[in-house]
Amino acid sequence: MRLETVGVIGGGAWGTALAQAAAMAGRQVHLVVRDAAQADEINTQRTNQRYLGAQILHDAITAGTEAKPADVVILAVPAQSSRAALAAVDVATLVGKPVVLSAKGLETGTLQRQSEILGDMAPGAIPFVLSGPSFAADVAAARPTAVTLAGDDAELTSALAAALAGPSFRPYAADDRIGVEIAGALKNVYALACGAVEGAQLGASARSALIARAYAEMARMVSAMGGSAHTLTGLAGLGDLTLTCTSTQSRNYQFGMALGRGERVEEILAGGAKLAEGVATTPVAEALAKTLGVDAPLISAVQAVLSGSADISTVVAGLMSRPLKRED
Repeated sequence: MRLETVGVIGGGAWGTALAQAAAMAGRQVHLVVRDAAQADEINTQRTNQRYLGAQILHDAITAGTEAKPADVVILAVPAQSSRAALAAVDVATLVGKPVVLSAKGLETGTLQRQSEILGDMAPGAIPFVLSGPSFAADVAAARPTAVTLAGDDAELTSALAAALAGPSFRPYAADDRIGVEIAGALKNVYALACGAVEGAQLGASARSALIARAYAEMARMVSAMGGSAHTLTGLAGLGDLTLTCTSTQSRNYQFGMALGRGERVEEILAGGAKLAEGVATTPVAEALAKTLGVDAPLISAVQAVLSGSADISTVVAGLMSRPLKRED
């Protein structure tokens, strides 16, 4: 299969960074952005100032407001916008084409993973999931980054990973799409929790314990969904969970810090903060856990804080009073 041209849908920080990575890997890239002014800036000045500051973009990237036929399509919009973004694309151009899903979240209302949304909107497309410990600024600046690319066809997944690999961006092929998707979505929920622990000044010990228990809870969710708990030992699991739950570069961690300081969601957004993916994913994850019959106290705790029904100190006290049992 030809893998020379790449279309990236979504001109935000992550979409632009992935376009940069693909261009550095030797691909010709067309980046679909919101408006003509943004496209003109990218095409003439080689920057996307709003999202990546003064970072110079590769010459192999062109930008426009409409998608063009490409050998590979990367969908790089927020998780709750994936369905609308796909609705704007001629699905006939996606038949038999690899579509790389890079959003990390579950859809409100449907409880669907990103590949399930793709299956609804473009059933002829070939789904792949990209996830792992990565920040857009690092990828765009060619700082060393390793991620997971999961697909159903081992040979095609390996070929696609090789096509997107450059000197600094290293996708490692995997076959557990479900596990990678669930891990990517849930780590944002746990990053909110870890940020809240930081914001409430509960200490590094509490945060470390939370990460460990989040890993166990995530494993229960992945297994119940039909994925492999082994996936969590790699980049898409432990790697991404650790990065997002410990770095102030994470939007979810920053949002959680504000929650931990006692701010409500509405106040945080009114203060100019961008909405973190985990805010939308948390109630979906809680509903999914209940549907699956999975014990997920951390997800429920985050939802209690987000909804304003409990503050972080009350939630932590409740978690600490749970019956002691053997560690699983």
